[in-house]
Amino acid sequence: MRVARRITISALVVLASAGCRSSGPAARRTLALRPCHLAHVPVETLCGEHEVFEDRGRLAGRKIKLNVAVVPALAPRPAPDPVFILAGGPGQAATATAPALVAAFERVRRDRDLVFVDQRGTGRSNPLRCPLEDDPPLAERLGAQPSDETIAKCLASYDADPRLYTTSIAMDDLDDVRAALGYEKINLWGGSYGTRAALVYVRRHEEHVRTVTLDGVAPFTLKLPLSVAQDGHRALDALFADCAADRACNEAFPDLRARFDALITSLRARPAETHVPHPVTGESTKVSIHASHFAGIVRGLLYFPEIAAQLPLTIDRATRGDYGPFVAHAWLLGTAVDASAGLFLSVVCAEDVPFTTTEEIDAATRDTFLGSDFVRETMHTCSLWPRGEVPSGYRDPIRSNVATLILSGELDPVTPPRYGDDAKAHLSSAEHRVVTGVGHGATRPGCVADLFADFLAAGSARGLDPPCLRENRRPPFTVSFAGPKP
Repeated sequence: MRVARRITISALVVLASAGCRSSGPAARRTLALRPCHLAHVPVETLCGEHEVFEDRGRLAGRKIKLNVAVVPALAPRPAPDPVFILAGGPGQAATATAPALVAAFERVRRDRDLVFVDQRGTGRSNPLRCPLEDDPPLAERLGAQPSDETIAKCLASYDADPRLYTTSIAMDDLDDVRAALGYEKINLWGGSYGTRAALVYVRRHEEHVRTVTLDGVAPFTLKLPLSVAQDGHRALDALFADCAADRACNEAFPDLRARFDALITSLRARPAETHVPHPVTGESTKVSIHASHFAGIVRGLLYFPEIAAQLPLTIDRATRGDYGPFVAHAWLLGTAVDASAGLFLSVVCAEDVPFTTTEEIDAATRDTFLGSDFVRETMHTCSLWPRGEVPSGYRDPIRSNVATLILSGELDPVTPPRYGDDAKAHLSSAEHRVVTGVGHGATRPGCVADLFADFLAAGSARGLDPPCLRENRRPPFTVSFAGPKP
């Protein structure tokens, strides 16, 4: 993850093309939409901007524009309750998820609009990015934290008050967009951090929610970044256990767990100074591999089982002094998600870090391969970041009787199934389903997308438990550069 683009309000929907069909309840809509194109989304899309005060408490001062995209339902008379998409991060733009989700939600789109609103601070909604980090050097892609000077320059570059970019404020923005689009009730789909956003929206605007789907749920029992060490360790333990139980993987990489532990210990004592081929240019490049950087990239790769299948080989090569595969993975991981690091910090530094004690750090990170470095580094960065306020009781469990479907990936290294159970305990109409063989983000075309469509159609998840949720398996391990063993 790495650290403004006038709105026309009209009593009627304004379209740039008279032949373009509008979506949803046009008679009540006040937000002007126009035909547009989202990258890699080959279907009809309508876009607009909705202006809000940055400081919603004062309703004065700077205004910001929220980027809105609507993929209309295919039906000539669609259901009145669309699906609003809440993205992860914190920092990912909702519109960035459109290519994958429009494809996955093909059945849903037959009857319901899909609405993508870039949360304030992300995408094209006054993003809290930093020009210095748009193309970070190789060292930063390997996990190096931004310097204090970089943080100061990022803050100086913003036409924004980072204290006003917290989740509760953003969810009030979202309700403004809902009203401006003319929807009375909506269905929420949230992924990762988007599940926290969805739950906060329910707490503040439950009367406008028909259903909620939480994929990789992050309830307030999860603290960022405190929780990542234990949850990442659990996922890596599972990978090592599965490798040891797999004949081909175990034969290719015997004693892998012990060798990995020895490597981390060695890197903590002395970072590895070596040369590797640059992942893009191929030129020999000097790199310094620190233990915290290596562990952080390993954790990041665990999000994706298809890529994690290559981790035994990558770790094996590193234990032999060859960091080329590791650096290549780190480079790709750094480009996988285009996110706003400033929004990440505005959320985490206000909503998580102030509720974390130094005593908790030692207990939560002891005997984990990540250790406490990431937590302490983030807390230091938060000491430099302007801190927003959160409402009283903000981290109390969110209770609701809205119909809720909770999805968890069996192999998820950051929001494992235990958090689904935590959330369900306070949601009286919730059902929790664990999807085997997948990591962070269980919604994908096929079984899970069909389950989501059935849930929306029924308005309840009760009784929806297709066997296909338990049929997925971890992808086969890559045992050589030729791929998995046949």
